[in-house]
Amino acid sequence: MHGEGFFFQAFVYLAAAVISVPVAKRLGLGSVLGYLIAGLVIGPFGLHLIGTEGQDVMHFAEFGVVMMLFLIGLELEPSLLWRLRGPILGMGGLQVGLTTVIIMSLGIMLGLSFQAALAVGMVLALSSTAIVLQTLNEKGLMKTDGGQSAFSVLLFQDIAVIPMLAVMPLLALETAGVVNKTLEAHESSSWVEGLPGWGQALAVVCVIAAIIVGGLFLVRPVFRTVARTRLRELFTAAALLLVIGIALLMSKVGLSPALGTFLAGVVLANSENRHELEGDIEPFKGLLLGLFFISVGASIDLGMIFDNPGLIGMILGGLIIIKLLVLLIVGRVFKMGIDQNILFALSLAQGGEFAFVLFSFAVRNHVLGESIANPLIGAVALSMALTPLLLILNDKVIQPRFGTKEQEQREADRIDEENPVIIAGFGNFGSIVGRLLKANQVGITVLEHDSDKVELLRKLGLKVFYGDASRYDLLVTAGAAKAQVLILAIDDQERVLQMVHMVNKHFPHLKLFARASGRTGAYELLDAGVDHVYRETLDTSLRTGIDALRALGFRSYQAHRATKTFRHHDEDSLNALRDVRHDRKTYINEARQRIEDLEVLLLTELRDTEEHHDAGWDTASMIEEYGSDDEKDRR
Repeated sequence: MHGEGFFFQAFVYLAAAVISVPVAKRLGLGSVLGYLIAGLVIGPFGLHLIGTEGQDVMHFAEFGVVMMLFLIGLELEPSLLWRLRGPILGMGGLQVGLTTVIIMSLGIMLGLSFQAALAVGMVLALSSTAIVLQTLNEKGLMKTDGGQSAFSVLLFQDIAVIPMLAVMPLLALETAGVVNKTLEAHESSSWVEGLPGWGQALAVVCVIAAIIVGGLFLVRPVFRTVARTRLRELFTAAALLLVIGIALLMSKVGLSPALGTFLAGVVLANSENRHELEGDIEPFKGLLLGLFFISVGASIDLGMIFDNPGLIGMILGGLIIIKLLVLLIVGRVFKMGIDQNILFALSLAQGGEFAFVLFSFAVRNHVLGESIANPLIGAVALSMALTPLLLILNDKVIQPRFGTKEQEQREADRIDEENPVIIAGFGNFGSIVGRLLKANQVGITVLEHDSDKVELLRKLGLKVFYGDASRYDLLVTAGAAKAQVLILAIDDQERVLQMVHMVNKHFPHLKLFARASGRTGAYELLDAGVDHVYRETLDTSLRTGIDALRALGFRSYQAHRATKTFRHHDEDSLNALRDVRHDRKTYINEARQRIEDLEVLLLTELRDTEEHHDAGWDTASMIEEYGSDDEKDRR
């Protein structure tokens, strides 16, 4: 019966998601609101298809938030995170501080003790990382100023949960006998429980250091070893083992698992296995997040809301209004534009998923009574459910008044041809390659994601299809299964790398020719398995060098030969230094030696050409060099 009950619960959750989310998306409500509605319908206060076990499911589903923070960490290089320190500490600290003080003051005015008011203020200052990031990503708003600012504040809030958990038991110290009872009742397997303050701090520092050092020196070699087995399921298991292990480790020292996995993601952001990790964990993250949103919807106690509509409505309205005002002030202080400030404020004007944990923790530690905590939990859950609606209101009503309405996503064009060559991106780089191929009677299928550019190119008589070439289904309709060559001329290095991994997985027969913005981009593409990499600045720079040498009195042959020698030497160096680039000291030493070797080589060639200055263009030598290039191509 237990097994049958488990399968029935799984069936209910999956059926609710499959039915509700497409309907919500069709109505323009977004997937998050669809999940929340599904939970509300099937929950103990709806159709009663799930009962009290829904709380246990939520604890499991919260792991989706942990995975989401890990994937976000993978997108952030440590240097980028360092550049965000201002918004994280400034905007996040100001928002949490102001909100806590205002709500605490209101709580004291309404008759709460200082300790209870402070606890309520801290908890309600937090916003929902899961709902905000998921909704902003769906709407394509994460790269905007408002989206980036919201992410910075959410990151600070996730960090702030740690001191909040530490402070919460201290707020009950003035209640007689509470501390001892709390310690006895608190069933915790934390390794640091019972240690003095300095011991707990030392344990936390050691765990964080272990994650950083392990990520840099242990995890990468392990994943390389696993990758050599060529067993996809083993790599997936290793990825899940890493995330679960770090989450458990952080829990054992009383820290946020989400924060620990985020830190691990940042450490691994430069790893060669980064995209493989993203691809393996993404499906689990999406499924668990959906389960989490359904659990939140199921936790909304409609009975309590209907019994106390005035109280719940007052708490909900007050929470949203206070947070909106605080966030608008914070955005104004940091000089955000009006439209982005409104997006920033509306996206964070709700309670967060950590409220469920912190309020129950406060009740267990006798900081708050259940009569206070339960209405607050209900208001937080409702505020989370209202977030997608607030962002829809922003899109449909508020933003048009400021002339910043988001452009509706255009459907990809229907592709009605198949050609041996597919070109992704038709800007300055891709258009030159495409015109050259077309002039030589080579059939090309061009995919461009910029709708304005597509219309302009069509007016010029060029056949271009609108669509995102990084989508697997679009490449299929473009004939990638039968094509021979895919030219990646997109100027977004991240998208190019994602496409390379996707193409290598689904269309391994395609020969990839990829554009790189510079030496670093070229290294990343070479590591991803692209054999034909072209640095967009190299040819133009060398042409400039030729003209400069000629202007200084060098003969044309000397200038062209020196440039050709430089190119060959530079490409050899690119491949030779690729494997040592992460060892800064070795890389600098070898690069310096190669620069010296190149100078000696060029000086030697210059003396040789000066001794035979009447030779003009050394035809035999040029034929020999070009011939050697042809032989390389044939090989």
